[in-house]
Amino acid sequence: MYYVEGLTQHEIAERLGIGRVTVVRNINEAIRQREVKIWIEGEVSECFALEAELKNAFGFKEAVVVPEPVLPENVTKAIGVAAGMHVSDTLSDDMTVGVGWGATLYESLATLAPRDLENVQVISLLGGIVQARKFNPAEFAWQFARLMGADCYLFQAPAVVDSPETREALIERCGLRDIFRRAERLDLALLSVGTMAPASTAFRFNLISDEERVELLRRGAVGDLLFNFYDRHGQLVDHPVNRRIMSLPIEQLRSVPTRIIASGGNDKVECLLGAIKLINCNVLITNEATARELLVRRG
Repeated sequence: MYYVEGLTQHEIAERLGIGRVTVVRNINEAIRQREVKIWIEGEVSECFALEAELKNAFGFKEAVVVPEPVLPENVTKAIGVAAGMHVSDTLSDDMTVGVGWGATLYESLATLAPRDLENVQVISLLGGIVQARKFNPAEFAWQFARLMGADCYLFQAPAVVDSPETREALIERCGLRDIFRRAERLDLALLSVGTMAPASTAFRFNLISDEERVELLRRGAVGDLLFNFYDRHGQLVDHPVNRRIMSLPIEQLRSVPTRIIASGGNDKVECLLGAIKLINCNVLITNEATARELLVRRG
């Protein structure tokens, strides 16, 4: 009634014999459950100009710059919304998509538009976590696949294990080798990056200790991609934790034809610069302020 017929909240309340507050609550709940999806179709000239500059400066195949939100805390959501729309437009029949996880990618679910596609596969590129929260990587991959009507292959292992030997044993003896083989045929990888702050996803779930975080910082780490920690030059940091991560190897990611990083915010500039080099990213989705700072830092 509200979004299709154009009735006011007052008119809906009268027709249904309920209070206006109930109408508002139900409309908000429909948006929260993604039964109603809202986005704006339009062009912002400043963002277009920044996209062109980013492509020229970094050699990106594509760049998407979203307008700066009024509230800084909405940067993650704005980038995620744009990522969902971009991926929806990019997918086609017979594609194999690898996905990471995190707050930004979770927001992309709001605008993933189901399409009538055939033979699409979604592969989780990172192991899971014990605590079942909304940023669980397996949960994100499954929701992504469900929305796209795709087959889903989960990385059934902890995101971080206790030793390189355990990692190798899980891959060779517990069926994970099949995930790596399937990932050899990836057409697109959708990823985000994390900072070295204690509140960042990699540390929030206590999978990596604070002592290890401090040591990673000492060795020059500026961020993580799929829990792989790297420096500002885009090189993996020489630290034992990088040999205990249950994720697709970085060298394998570099061979994926379309490598998308969706991330932004004032605290992400340093780790984005490193991540772009780390996987030779060729599609970036970010916000205006971050785009401008990336261009300044790039020189």
